[in-house]
Amino acid sequence: MTAYEPPGDPGAGTDPAPGPGPAGYDAVVLAGGAARRLGGADKPGLRVGGRALLDRVLAACAGARTTVVVADPRPTARPVTWAREDPPGGGPLAALAAGLRHTTAEYVVVLSADLPFLGEPTVARLLSALAASDADGVLLTDADGRDQPLVAAYRASAVRRELAAPAGERAGREARAEPADRKGRDDREDRADRKGRADREDRSGREGPIADEGRDGRVDPAGREGREDHPGDRPDLTGLPLRRLTGALRLARVPDAVASFDCDTWDDIATARARIREHGHVLDEWISAAKDELGIDLDVDTGLLLDLARDAAHGVARPAAPLTTFLVGYVAGRAGGGPEAVAEAARKAAALAQRWADEATDARPDA
Repeated sequence: MTAYEPPGDPGAGTDPAPGPGPAGYDAVVLAGGAARRLGGADKPGLRVGGRALLDRVLAACAGARTTVVVADPRPTARPVTWAREDPPGGGPLAALAAGLRHTTAEYVVVLSADLPFLGEPTVARLLSALAASDADGVLLTDADGRDQPLVAAYRASAVRRELAAPAGERAGREARAEPADRKGRDDREDRADRKGRADREDRSGREGPIADEGRDGRVDPAGREGREDHPGDRPDLTGLPLRRLTGALRLARVPDAVASFDCDTWDDIATARARIREHGHVLDEWISAAKDELGIDLDVDTGLLLDLARDAAHGVARPAAPLTTFLVGYVAGRAGGGPEAVAEAARKAAALAQRWADEATDARPDA
C-alpha cells in the first residue's frame, strides 16, 4: 500500500502546475497481476465508487491516442488494445515491453491498474512536466517521498532504448546512477518487483513448475537459466526488476500523496471506498461513475443542475426536482448535447420554476 493522506485533491501536488502538456501520448496500463495479497481476487475488476479499478485508471488516461492494457482481455468502459507478456506473469518489465510494442507516440504514460484516485489532471501534470524538461521520465512520489514508477510519463524512445539494451549495459548505467537518487526509489520499486515475483510464484504453483532464479537474477518460470524465447534479438526481460529500467533513466518527480495511492490489500480497498463517500468528493465521484455506466463523455455543471433541482423542489413540489432535471437532459440531448445545450435548457427550466413560485406569493388579481 502507498501511504495515504486525505487532504488535497489528486493532481494538486505541492508545486505550481506546469504549462500545457504535449498534444499526443499513448498509455500502457499493467493489469495482469495475480493479487495474492487480495487472496487472488480479480483486482482490476474490484469496484471503488461503483467502477472497476481498471475503468477508473482508463478514465484518467482517456486522452491517450492509444491505450494498451497488458492483461487477459475483459470488458472495459473504454476501448483499449490488449497485449500480454510472454510468458504471462513475466513481471512488470516484460509487461511494459509487451505493451510498448503497440504504441507510436513520443510520450507514453505507464500506469498500474490499482490507482483509485488517479485522474486526468494528474496525467496532464506528468506530461506537462516531461515536456518542459530534458528528463527521460517524470513520475509521482507518494506521501513519504517514495518513487512511483508505475504512475509516470516517459519518453518512449528512452524506454525502448533501455529495454532493448543488453542486460550488462543496463546494469552498468544503473550502477553509475547517483546513490541518493537510487535510494528514494528503491522501496517502491522493490515492492513493485515483489508484486511481480508473487504473481509469478502464484501462477507457477497453479500452472507448472516452481520458478527458479538464474545466475543473472532472472526468474525463469520453466526452471531454466537464461531462456531466450522471444523472437529475433529481443532481450528476455522475464523476471527483471523495474530498477533495471528506471535506474538507467534520468527522472524528474512530482509529489502527489493522493493520486499515488494504490490498492494492494483489502484495507486499501476499504480506505478508497470510504474516501470517495466523503462530503467533498461524493457528487463528483457519482457523476463520473454515472457517465461511465451510461457511456457518455460530457462535462456536467453540477452546481447548475443542483440549483435547478432546488428551485423546482421549493417553487413547485419536491418530486418536480428529479423530473425537471430529467427533462432538461432529454431536451439537451435532442438539441445535440454538450454543456451549452444543458445550460440553455436549465436556464429556461429555472426561469419557469421562478415564475411558478412568484405566482404563489402574488395576491394581485390578473389584469
